[in-house]
Amino acid sequence: MTTTPVRLFHTSLGADRSPALLLVHGWGGDGREWSPHAEALADRFRVVVPDLRGHGRSPVPDTGNTPVAMADDLAALVTALGVGPVVAVGHSMGAQVVNLLAVRHPAAVRSVVALDPAHGAYGAEVDGIPARLAEYRRHGARAAADFVAGAFSPNAPPGLRTAHIRTMLGTPGHVIAQSYAGMYTDPGAIGVRPHTETHLRRRTQPALTVWTSAEAAHWERGTLHVPGSRVDHWADTGHYVHEERVERTIELLGDWAAAGGTGGPGG
Repeated sequence: MTTTPVRLFHTSLGADRSPALLLVHGWGGDGREWSPHAEALADRFRVVVPDLRGHGRSPVPDTGNTPVAMADDLAALVTALGVGPVVAVGHSMGAQVVNLLAVRHPAAVRSVVALDPAHGAYGAEVDGIPARLAEYRRHGARAAADFVAGAFSPNAPPGLRTAHIRTMLGTPGHVIAQSYAGMYTDPGAIGVRPHTETHLRRRTQPALTVWTSAEAAHWERGTLHVPGSRVDHWADTGHYVHEERVERTIELLGDWAAAGGTGGPGG
């Protein structure tokens, strides 16, 4: 299904002529979670931070709140701002969105950075998808807040869990359910591992992926085919890697983007 792009709320820091970084939040989040990264990187890059459709301060369509539509919205934003090709950075669902952007609109993307992406699901995680989707359709953000509550490591900064629960609870219920279905169960969804592998092999840009799971990092290394791509594993870190490890993420993004969107060996 083709949807009409919506005009996304976004902020932009840095000089207009600087290389562009696009920082994309995940499911039930908004662009505020990138605030420290945007400030730190704006002296070297043009940093564009959108709220995805249905999230934050962007329009909330009744239908079509899916990663595919979100990727098309971002392509329209990049074109309107004249900042492409960008280094497209995404967390969780946002990582799925930027990978879709890279394949669907390759001219808009120089490279991809995916932080603990919402793809590659397998085994018990896949088995639980239908029940979780039913809960999201029935209870919306209240059910999704339970996922958020368990997504942090013991070393997460104080207040981070509460902030994300609050943001999730403010996301419309139909957006929560449609986004989840768009990730995993809709026709063409790329969240389940075999579909992820097919999609990633269509990506022509170099990519840096950071996983908190050693198994997932090992699996995704096997999908790499573009020179300069790499997969890192960050142990002892919760799902919101960019906020639990702010300084490390800023250094990672700065080094990757400064190198033109390709990097050397990872950790």
